[in-house]
Amino acid sequence: MEICKKCGLPKELCVCGTIIKESQKIKIILDKRRYGKMITIVDGLTSDIDLKQLSKDLKRKLACGGTFKNGTIELQGNHRNRVKKVLVDLGFPEDRIES
Repeated sequence: MEICKKCGLPKELCVCGTIIKESQKIKIILDKRRYGKMITIVDGLTSDIDLKQLSKDLKRKLACGGTFKNGTIELQGNHRNRVKKVLVDLGFPEDRIES
């Protein structure tokens, strides 16, 4: 049986992931870059969340390119409305997401 390093509970009972997701204050921002290209920026995520995996999931579900750097996720295109729905599906509370 594996034990969580943060809370000391068995992995099956560990609630660290849900607590971390519920404590996030996420902002979804639309930005215009060079040549008029639109970028959707997901900001406000802490380093407790695996940003690489989260950006991978967002890019796959939204069928777009993007990157993560400096605690933000950048997605190519205008995905403001769809990002909120995908984040809610991934377990983030809807009232903590500001778009």
